Amino acid sequence: MTLSDMRRRLADHLPPLAVRVLHLARTEAAALGAFLIIALGSLMFLELAEDLSEEGDHALDLWVLSALRAPGNPDDPIGPWWVQEGAVDLTSLGGISVLSLFTLLAVSYLLLQRHRGAALRLVVGLIGAVGLSEGLKAVFERERPPATYQVVETLNASFPSGHALLSTVFYLSLGTLVAQGLKRRREKAWVLGSAVTLALIVGITRVYLGAHWLSDVLAGWCVGGAWAMSLWLAAWALERHGRRRAARLADSEADA
Repeated sequence: MTLSDMRRRLADHLPPLAVRVLHLARTEAAALGAFLIIALGSLMFLELAEDLSEEGDHALDLWVLSALRAPGNPDDPIGPWWVQEGAVDLTSLGGISVLSLFTLLAVSYLLLQRHRGAALRLVVGLIGAVGLSEGLKAVFERERPPATYQVVETLNASFPSGHALLSTVFYLSLGTLVAQGLKRRREKAWVLGSAVTLALIVGITRVYLGAHWLSDVLAGWCVGGAWAMSLWLAAWALERHGRRRAARLADSEADA
């Protein structure tokens, strides 16, 4: 018995509603996944924001930061010197200057390929991410970790981590754009996995270098993931609407 035969037999024994749900899960799995990421990211961010005033969570942040320092030396991150140097280099992958340059290069290439919608999505994604980062920082005004823990210079408020938020938005948006042009699932998985890995690396280095509390980075990942998936979902809905409209026009022309 083939897989298609098994599916047909299963459909014959299921109620119509269940069949429609299974069909939706199979054909629109990516959209459902995006909805899930948006919902979970939003809920987790609200939870982290609510817990800012609770001493227990701040104590956890301080414990994590202290665990990443040599005993008795809060200004000395654990590990050999080259680990710290590498962290300083890698954390710049989430900086606004580097991401603006990457966005400019990616957008110019997409415009050359006449992918104006994809180019617009990257630009809106980065601008929106900057707005979210600065707006939320202004709302919560959380102080950075003590200066003795900071290995790199910091400028504004701590919650959420701008580096974590911006890198999540940019690399996830770019990863989904690249994955759309690939056919094999393992290739798509590699691209998306690489995008997630880059965002994780940036966030981890922010905590290691003492620039942020752990909860700041978690919040940045949550907001960045929700914003990136919102942009993807909007692009997906517009493309789906365009295909349906084109199909209706083709049908009307055929009938005429």
